[in-house]
Amino acid sequence: MAESGESKLKLYSYWRSSCSQRVRIALNLKGLDYEYIPVNLLKGEQKNPDFLKLNPLGHVPALVDGEIVIADSFAILMYLEEKYPQHPLLPSDLQKKALNHQASNVVCSNIQPHQNLAVLNFIKEKVGPDEVIPWVQSHINKGFAALEKLLKDCAGKYATGDEVSMVCFQLSFCFILVLLETQTFMYNIHFLWVKNLDLA
Repeated sequence: MAESGESKLKLYSYWRSSCSQRVRIALNLKGLDYEYIPVNLLKGEQKNPDFLKLNPLGHVPALVDGEIVIADSFAILMYLEEKYPQHPLLPSDLQKKALNHQASNVVCSNIQPHQNLAVLNFIKEKVGPDEVIPWVQSHINKGFAALEKLLKDCAGKYATGDEVSMVCFQLSFCFILVLLETQTFMYNIHFLWVKNLDLA
């Protein structure tokens, strides 16, 4: 819930965006009220001049908290964690916290960007339509292989223990989107995390 005297959070989002999904999960896990403002990427609404004032890159999500505007999913998650400590997204254990940061950055830097619409369209136009899927699979397989090694000795009920943490919902939605968009079924370690997440 928003604290007394504070304006309601506003989230500019697109339903298929994995970056937006991880922020929506965090907001819901923390029990925060927010206004959902859809930005249809397929219709090019992210190029609207008003939206570009919030994020000059034209990417979702963007979070508005009063006068504060944050337009990066990882930065939004860290902001929410600092301002709203209830239902923490990160473990208190320092090693597990660092592991969450590391694994989250693998997703944000080495997996998720390679299946974005802008990247796929660029590859299709500049290289050829037959190269889109091999391109995505090559980069995403490398990222999942690294994650498998990184997390293999620390997983419990969830990715880094028996509590839901930041890396869990980073991985679950990224994994679902990768399966849908690239037909890559080589890695199955994340199915349990998806099943265990109660997002209703």
